[in-house]
Order: sequence, then structure tokens, then C-alpha cells
Amino acid sequence: MRLLFLLISLFLCFTGIAQETEYQSLILDKSLTDNANAVVRLDEMKINLLATNKMLYEVRQVVTVLNKEGNSYATNRVAYDNERKIKSLDVFVYDKFGKELDHIKKKDFKDVSAADGFSLYTDDRLLVNRYTPTSYPYTISFNYTVETSDTGFFPPWYFLSNYKVSVEKSYYSISYANEQLKPEIKELNLASIEVSKKDEAGKIVYEAENIQAIKSESLGPAFRDVVPRLRVRLKKFNLKGEEAQVNDWKDMGVWMKNTLLKNRAILDDATIAKAKNLVAGVDDDLEKAKIIYKYVQDNTRYISVQIGIGGWKPISAIDVDRVKYGDCKGLSNYTYALLKAVGVQSYYTVIHAGNRQVDFDPDFAALQGNHAILAIPYNDTYYWIDCTSQVNPFGFVGNFTDNRKALVVKPEGGEIIKTVAYINEDNYQFTKALYSLNPSGSITGNANITTKGIQYDNRFKLERNTEDDVLKHYKSYWSNINNLKVGNYSFENDRDNVVFTETVDLSATNYASISGNRILFTVNTFNNNGYVPHRYRNRKLPFEIQRGFLDEDEFTIQLPDGYEIEAMPTEKTIDTDFGTYKVSFEKNSQTNSVVYKRKLLIKKGVYPKEKYAAYRDFRKQTARADDAQVVLVKK
Repeated sequence: MRLLFLLISLFLCFTGIAQETEYQSLILDKSLTDNANAVVRLDEMKINLLATNKMLYEVRQVVTVLNKEGNSYATNRVAYDNERKIKSLDVFVYDKFGKELDHIKKKDFKDVSAADGFSLYTDDRLLVNRYTPTSYPYTISFNYTVETSDTGFFPPWYFLSNYKVSVEKSYYSISYANEQLKPEIKELNLASIEVSKKDEAGKIVYEAENIQAIKSESLGPAFRDVVPRLRVRLKKFNLKGEEAQVNDWKDMGVWMKNTLLKNRAILDDATIAKAKNLVAGVDDDLEKAKIIYKYVQDNTRYISVQIGIGGWKPISAIDVDRVKYGDCKGLSNYTYALLKAVGVQSYYTVIHAGNRQVDFDPDFAALQGNHAILAIPYNDTYYWIDCTSQVNPFGFVGNFTDNRKALVVKPEGGEIIKTVAYINEDNYQFTKALYSLNPSGSITGNANITTKGIQYDNRFKLERNTEDDVLKHYKSYWSNINNLKVGNYSFENDRDNVVFTETVDLSATNYASISGNRILFTVNTFNNNGYVPHRYRNRKLPFEIQRGFLDEDEFTIQLPDGYEIEAMPTEKTIDTDFGTYKVSFEKNSQTNSVVYKRKLLIKKGVYPKEKYAAYRDFRKQTARADDAQVVLVKK
């Protein structure tokens, strides 16, 4: 009996030691701690597909947090809704020796709304817990099980979850009840790591180990474009109780049209009559579309609705017309219905919106996107309108949905089409200025700035700002001008041609430097671009210029009486793969003035990392040239 007791005691002792050894963090491999704020000891997801409307997934994530920058991993959250149920949930916390510090149970989590701040209605919820560490490193083990009837979305799988995070072991598996449930998997960027894959009857497994952390880099591509990851889909799936059979994007469009959009575009007779009256006497479809779009902008507002299938199905047009608000789906569908009432064809379009351009994959038809807009065909081209915007000109989508592949739902089915692109010279700014330089070093004058494309998008909302915000904008934009005072200003927004013009009167003291009988001043007063990309001794990633732009400037500087030019920079041209820079200085002795002309073109593109140093050198040269000074001497 004593022997049995001793054996049990030894077993429990060794079990405790083994557990502490498993979670201790003092002997982590240096290759995993280099450049890392956290080390994912285990990232494990096991998915069990039981039917087209039943999926279970078990998740276990064990993360060692090395410093305070890794504390985002101390916040654990899991989402649920009416279709997605959390079956189990707990968190264990361990110190650097692997000793258990805390056990956080499901009842200890806060239950909060997952509302995005724009949603009037949403049934998405989150269970959230944030652990507050007292020392580093520490380890968190986050474990949960979810059962859902939604199989249209698979939990995304990234072998690396973020920059400056390494992974000791990654395990992803999908078990499926029969061959009809076998998912399609698309592998992306797996060449950068060693991955073992097993594809056996009823089960697919991916495993990887010792994935080193990567650091974000200036102008680097989107994380999703470089990180090893998997995309997964079922051809036959369930979404909020709606069954779908989707082989390609055409099928996806047919399903959306017959399920999500069916009977959504009905309007009452009075509204149809009002729409027709709005376009009475107008024969051109594009002009009709502009009138209807303006009506929607003036008479509705954006509020998100995310309840059940409402996350994908728009509110009916008749309801939007009644309450005068809707989300992107509802407002796009409502505008579609109004256009249909006046005989103008348009197509409901699902897109991934945001400043970072994200394409729908033309070869992988899966539910995706976060926004809805409209495509209007006209004379062999498409005009794209965002029906949530109350300020955008017709046909202008800005950097929110530009130049990306989207799903256009046509009567015959879905089609992937790229939206309008604003590239290089399309993003244009012309600054024309006249200012006088005084013997004290002060300046007075005015500047006229004209913008198009994305540069228009960056500036046209100034006309809706308060005076205080406008003044703050100019003081920030012209931060190179000491003691800037903005006088009168005016704006002209040409919505038809999508051109914004600013006229600004200004003055500043101590702009120029006085040295004895000399005055030194920087000629490029109103568009001085000192941007130089960050330096990397060993660049790892390619770099990307997403859109490009063209700036042209022409400044006339009236020199002070009694002074003449002692030194003036010479004309310069820099021509590279990334763009062009030209600058010239022209002296006019009769008027005692200098005319400064400058052109900076930056070209869109994805460039190999080997060219980064050359691009950085180009921007260093342009920054130095923008700081070039003229020296005046008293006669």
C-alpha cells in the first residue's frame, strides 16, 4: 500500500513537472524570440463538418507574451450569434516557469455587443476577457469550442497571425462526414515555410513548426498578401438557414439574385411616380442616374443593420423608402429599385472596401466582401456609385472601393469586374501661387490648389469643415511655414468634373532667414515634400506604391526691393523607374521676381525589395531638391 501511494505521488509530481516544463518560457529557441513580441507555442484548430448546416470547431491557442507590445494576446475574444454557439470556453495563465497563475472560465468573460459603431441593429455578440499581466514573459492558453449552422464562412487560417509574432507549432485539420462535404482549399504563400499536408479519406491536415517572426516594413504589401495562409470553401453551404450550391462566381450571383435579392426591389406606386417625375424630360440614361443618385443622397442616411441573414440580405426597398435610412446593402438595393423604375439598368455589387485594395479571387468563389455598391453600364463602360455617401460626386468612389475586383450580380449570374482605377496622373494636384518676400523675412500672398482623383478625395471634404478645422488643416499641411496666418479662403467643388479648387490668402513672419545683408529662403513654399522612406539594412519584403500621383507647381516670388539674387539652384531632372522629378528656376530681372516650376510624378507599382534602396535614394534627392534655397544679397 505504501508502495502504491509512493508511485501515485511520483506520478502526480512528474505530471506537474511535465506540465510546467511544457509552458515555461525560459528556454524558448532564440530563432523564435528574435523580432518577436510573442511566441505562439501552439495554434490548433480542428474543424468537424457534420453536414451542410452543422460544423464544429475546436480551437486551442497557447501564446507566450514576451513584452508589453505583445499584450494584445492577453485579450481573448470569441464571437457568437443565433447560429453560432459557444459550447466551451476557458483560459489558463502561466508564469515564466510554467506555473499556473489563473484559470478564467466562461462565466468570467464579459458578454458585449459586436456592434461596429455604425450598426443600428446587430445580433453579433462577443465574449471578451482581458488579462492584466504583472510580469513578463507569461503564457496564455485560450481554448474554446464553437458549433454553428453557418458553413458559408470558414474560420480563416493564417500560419502566422501578425507581424512580430512567431509560431512554434501550427495545426489545422478538417474532418468531413462524407465526400460531398469535402471542402476546397486554396493554398497561398506556403512556399515561404515548411508545411506537411495529409489528405486522407475524411480528413485533411496541415502542420508547420518553428515559423519565425517577420517585421512590418515601410511600403510593404498587405499582410494577407505575404503571409502563409489557407482559404477554404464548401460548394454546397448554409448561410443563416439559406442553402446554396455554388461552383463558380456565376453560380454565386444566381444564388444571391434568387435568394438574397429576391423581392427586395419592390416600390409602391407613389414612389415610382415620384422617381419618374424627377427625370421627366430627360432621355439620357446617365443623366437620369445622376438625378436619382442625388435624390438618394439628399433623402437617406446610412445606418448598418446586421441581424441574421440581414448581414447579407438588404432591407427591402419599400422599407428604406419609408424610414429613409439603410445600410450599404439596403441603400444600394433601394437605388437599384429607383433606377429600375425610370428604366436605367444597374447591377448590385459586392466588394471589399477600405483604403487597402483587396480583390475578389476570380478562381475561388466564396462568400467575401464587406460592402455593397452599384455598377451602372453606359456606353461600354461602368459607372460605380457608393449609395452610402451623401457627398461623393456621381461615379466617384475614391480610395474606398477603387481599382479592385468585385462581384457584380447580373441577371444571368455573377461576374468579377474591376472597379474604376485612379492611377498616377489621375491623382493630380496643381498648385499655383504668388507671394511677396519682405526684407524682414516675412511673406504675404495667395495659393490656388486644384485636385483630381484620389487627391480630390483627400481634400474635397474641406468645404464641409468648420473654420477651426480648415485653419488646423492648412497649418498642418503647410507646417514648413513658420508663424503661418491664413486669411480669406474659398472652395469650389466641381462635382460634374470631379475637380476641387482651393483659394487661400496667407501671410507668415520669419519665413526667410536673415544673415547680415543676406536673405536665405526655400523657394518651394507650398508643396514641400520631405518624405523619405525608412532605411533598412536588410530589406525582407517587396514594396508597393498603391496608386501613384502627379504634383505640378508654379510659384512666382516677388523679391524685396533693394536685393538681388546672389545664388540660385539650377534646373534639375531626375528620371527613375519609380517616377520623375523636374524643377526649374527662372529669374525675371524686369519684375525682380523668380518663377519656380516643379513636377513630381510617383508611379504605381509593386517593386522587388532589391530596388528599395534606389527608391529611397530617389525620394532623398527629391526631398533635398524641395529644400533648395535662393540667396539674396542687399545691393
